[in-house]
Amino acid sequence: MTARPQERKTLKQIAGNIKAIDINDYDYNLPDELIAQHPVAERDQSQLLVYKGNTILKDTFSNLDKYLPSDSLLVFNNSRVIRARLLFKKDTGAGIEILCLEPLTPCDYTLSFSSTSPVEWKCIIGNLKKWKSGDLSCHITLKGADIKLIAEKIRPEGEAWRIRFSWNSGVVSFAEVIEATGHIPLPPYMNRDDTAEDTERYQTVYSKVNGSVAAPTAGLHFTENIFGKIKSKGIKSAEVTLHVGAGTFQPIKTISILDHEMHSEHFIIDARTIVLILENSGKIIPVGTTSVRTLESIYWLGVKILQNPPGENAYLSLGQWEPYELPSNVSVKESLNTLLNLLKERNTDILSASTGIIIVPGYEFRLIDGMITNFHQPRSTLLLLISAWSGNKWKEIYRFALKNRFRFLSYGDCSLLLK
Repeated sequence: MTARPQERKTLKQIAGNIKAIDINDYDYNLPDELIAQHPVAERDQSQLLVYKGNTILKDTFSNLDKYLPSDSLLVFNNSRVIRARLLFKKDTGAGIEILCLEPLTPCDYTLSFSSTSPVEWKCIIGNLKKWKSGDLSCHITLKGADIKLIAEKIRPEGEAWRIRFSWNSGVVSFAEVIEATGHIPLPPYMNRDDTAEDTERYQTVYSKVNGSVAAPTAGLHFTENIFGKIKSKGIKSAEVTLHVGAGTFQPIKTISILDHEMHSEHFIIDARTIVLILENSGKIIPVGTTSVRTLESIYWLGVKILQNPPGENAYLSLGQWEPYELPSNVSVKESLNTLLNLLKERNTDILSASTGIIIVPGYEFRLIDGMITNFHQPRSTLLLLISAWSGNKWKEIYRFALKNRFRFLSYGDCSLLLK
């Protein structure tokens, strides 16, 4: 693999256009009554907004197949939400909430979940000021045994903390422990405790790989009936895995978007899927912004590898602003073939990497030809992504949704955005 000679742009060179982005232009009034607190009775009976060719219309999600081109490739994020909220009480009675974000030791999700010995995770701590010292513990009954779960605060990890979890059983895995004691991490704007309903409905029907602390919500509308319809129309499907972090809810608080820090998220995609994406270039419609970010990230990873081939076992990652710094004249075919060649060299079929990509107005999309997505919060990075795709048309789309009383955010309604 030979490095290409093109020069990378520096962030300073591209900062002018990005700095001109005023987050105040991506604000709108979202009435509380339009923020969905619970899902509709049937997944596919949510409302569907269709934007195509400057035309906006309203339908029901169960009719999605009518609006998808027959030769499309839909790409789904199959990540599964874990019971990431762990609730503890101190001897004083003070409640402490620990939100598990990502594994640190071992850093592999599968290894961490299957571990029967102590694990360490990056966590956000609620009511931190009440946890000055000492360990936290709680008791659960699992497999007929009384198990004591202990949380030990190790050290800060950026704005979060490294927490060591241990439990008095050598046969019970960490996955079993948090499944028994944890809670579904509903978004903060729902402002309620999770219920038995959320156990099923805050997961997509195709979720299978544990790791997310937020659902890839555009996928919540899909049912077996929908899959049957799109298959009969000749529409193909593929899956990627991106574990959604809590950063997805983080509003932009900085004056300049350049000062907003994205949280890195882990993703997995296999070689067979990369080949399928390559074969269907120009026909790809991701389901959810997490799938959008995964697809766009693999293109830029290929470009990055062309520029600077990694070491034999080097972990692959894409920084927040790297897509804006890297050369932009690499074809999709060349980029994805570079990834496939790297996997072949490493004798693996699995691309495992992380991405902190931020997609803002001015970004040039490389792999996607539309998207299925819910309606996003004002002043959010996800709204910037929608604007990057649709231009100022996002305002018209959202005005239509508000006027027609669409339900917003995680349990809300959905949109299909086509060029």
